[in-house]
Amino acid sequence: MVQDYRIAFLRYLPRREEAALTAAYALGREALGSGVSLLDLVYVHHQVLAESLEPARPGEYSNVVSAGGTFFAEVVAAYEMAQRALLDRK
Repeated sequence: MVQDYRIAFLRYLPRREEAALTAAYALGREALGSGVSLLDLVYVHHQVLAESLEPARPGEYSNVVSAGGTFFAEVVAAYEMAQRALLDRK
């Protein structure tokens, strides 16, 4: 999971293209379908984001963090939809 997340995020980071966000969403759906918990995803995101900040210059930190937030929101969108579906059943 970490490796797939890292690859997808590093593809998104330089250009922030929609195709890379689509890959983030697919990654989240796959994780949800495989039983990966939301907390596990948070850990993976934190690890990859920290790795991505290491080579960045201080002036680039906010750009990397902003990209990380957008990417992570797309990854967890599947979890949000699943939660809403469960709440709608009640």
